[in-house]
Amino acid sequence: MDKIQEISGLIPTQIAWVVKDVEKSKNFFQKMLGVANFSPTFTTRFKEYDGTYYGEPSDAENLVAMTYSGGTFIELIQPLSGKSIFKDYIDNNPTGGVQHIAYSTPVANLDKVISDFENNGFTVVSSFDTPIAKIVFFDTRNEIGVFTEIMGITEEGEAAVEKMKIEME
Repeated sequence: MDKIQEISGLIPTQIAWVVKDVEKSKNFFQKMLGVANFSPTFTTRFKEYDGTYYGEPSDAENLVAMTYSGGTFIELIQPLSGKSIFKDYIDNNPTGGVQHIAYSTPVANLDKVISDFENNGFTVVSSFDTPIAKIVFFDTRNEIGVFTEIMGITEEGEAAVEKMKIEME
């Protein structure tokens, strides 16, 4: 861990693409880039995780698939319905693309990270709370071209991530 990560408690974790067709994207990653072992595609429903979209409850539904490749967590998201930053992205970028980069931190450090972002002018634009992580997104597109996701990982989440790395790498 370098000095910045030691101070912030943030570890680069994930690259996420928002795509028009998850299955087509999985096929491309496998055939052209040799990235295999994607999870089965599953549906996420933000209502089930107290999801928010610009401070309001979100009813978004998405198809998601993920894998690890070369130590990198890759996530593919296909918006299906509802209001979300993923749906906004595909509406504004019809061919899809890299929508966010994620960093993880222990959930006990998440409030500090949120405070640090807010003290620098960034507010939470979307969030959801799963059993393995509390997830928040900041709009950092003007600074780095993509959203920044911060995952506050629970102990159960750390175990799940390690298991996923072993099974998918």
